Amino acid sequence: MTASQDVRPTVAIADPDVGEREMASVRDVLASGQLSAGETVQSFEAEFASYCGVDHGVATSNGTTALHAALEALDLGEGDTVLTTPLSFVATANAIRLVGAEPVFADVNPSTYNLDPSAVEAKIRTLDGDVDAILAVHLYGLPAPMDRLRDVADRYDVPLIEDAAQAHGAEFDGDRVGSLGDVACFSFYPTKNMTTGEGGMITTDCADVAERAAAFINHGRDDDNRHQRVGHNFRMTDLAAAIGRVQLQKLSGYVQARRENAARYTDALRDSPIRAPVEPDGYRHSYHQYTIRAEDRDDLQAHLSEYGVDSAVYYPTAIHEQPAYDDVDHEAPNAEQATEDVLSIPVHPNLTDRDRTAVATALAEYSHD
Repeated sequence: MTASQDVRPTVAIADPDVGEREMASVRDVLASGQLSAGETVQSFEAEFASYCGVDHGVATSNGTTALHAALEALDLGEGDTVLTTPLSFVATANAIRLVGAEPVFADVNPSTYNLDPSAVEAKIRTLDGDVDAILAVHLYGLPAPMDRLRDVADRYDVPLIEDAAQAHGAEFDGDRVGSLGDVACFSFYPTKNMTTGEGGMITTDCADVAERAAAFINHGRDDDNRHQRVGHNFRMTDLAAAIGRVQLQKLSGYVQARRENAARYTDALRDSPIRAPVEPDGYRHSYHQYTIRAEDRDDLQAHLSEYGVDSAVYYPTAIHEQPAYDDVDHEAPNAEQATEDVLSIPVHPNLTDRDRTAVATALAEYSHD
């Protein structure tokens, strides 16, 4: 019997875990009659901020609106330049454009896929120091090198922003992401390490940034019910926050399960030409994605499919090669090569032992073909 004729069930790339506790929490909100942003959102903001180790949390309608509002809160806009990575979901750069600023891209480290601080500083020098913020992404759940990026940001006296949309629960030198920059942004999309259905969160220790972000997501309204600036309705609902509060209680377990699944795969790849993801000393990967790398990526993906193992490419096109950004000067060979080689395989907490075995077997058999 060939693999394609086998009866193995498909091992999904993602499987959101929403159960009776989340449903009960939502029912409580429905029964209260307070469906839009209210006390449940406020509780979720405080609890998530505490989890990250910061003073303030501002909940939003999704990860993109969190980025948008955070940039607005830092007063970034027309004429400003924000340096970021070309290897991310396009929302990272879109948020920069949405506030009227312009993104510029520095290349990534080919092993971690995160911003390379040396490339960041080199890019800033080509701009004669004309940069107004650095926006780092903790890609796939691995924190960016925030110590070195902080050094660069401090040298040029610009804010350092975290796009932590994929890194809930990840740590750098013992501190959780969300507390490593001047402001951080999370997404609670269904496939993330925790979910609210849709939703986002801004975390910061800066009271002024939190206040401006909270006003911006509520049509620019202040505590005196006056609209001091133009804003949006980017508010989270109590229904979403009700799910999020339960998911946050489960997050540590989710991350641990992802790490255990990742360790199983890394063991299976120890003598393989397929490159496993790295976790440098001092970093704690939260494995939103377990992203491998292979020169014959398309053949590997087809092989996994025959074994009933789902997979996905994050991302097949670097941001600077998207049509919307074809006017941006760029030179990012490491990011461009990664788009040709990377492949993410199932690592979510709902994997069974049979699922993990199926994935590990498929990887091993491909490596020995």
